[in-house]
Amino acid sequence: MTDQQVNIISIGDVAPNRRRGGDIRAVLTPTSAGATSGFMGVAIVQPGERIAEHYHPYSEEFVYVTEGALEVDLNGAPHALTVGQGMLIPQDMCHRFRNVGDVEARLVFHLGPLAPRPELGHVDTEDAAGNAIPHERPAAAAEAVS
Repeated sequence: MTDQQVNIISIGDVAPNRRRGGDIRAVLTPTSAGATSGFMGVAIVQPGERIAEHYHPYSEEFVYVTEGALEVDLNGAPHALTVGQGMLIPQDMCHRFRNVGDVEARLVFHLGPLAPRPELGHVDTEDAAGNAIPHERPAAAAEAVS
């Protein structure tokens, strides 16, 4: 037995984040569940919606489709992803998700390890409408790439 607190969190307990497109809900996080190695959530993407291109300078992202189908652009190259399929998105790889089908798509995601500070964990390269956003890679991530 452990003394560690057990936290059960429902997707309905988490406010939707629509800033990047779609409905993104970070369910199990350092704040909500005391996570120390990463975080997990669900993205709900309606037909025709997208989640803007971004990358994670400190984390890999694991994704798994539970409903519908998505196209995932990895460094600009499209890849189909349907129910029952998962994908590993390497650290520093630009990616976006697009629902090109006619039904809602749901995607479970997990990122790890955590960035040293939350604001360093996610870098947007475009807004929800697809307009480019100027950005600079954090120094530690840029050093790791070179």
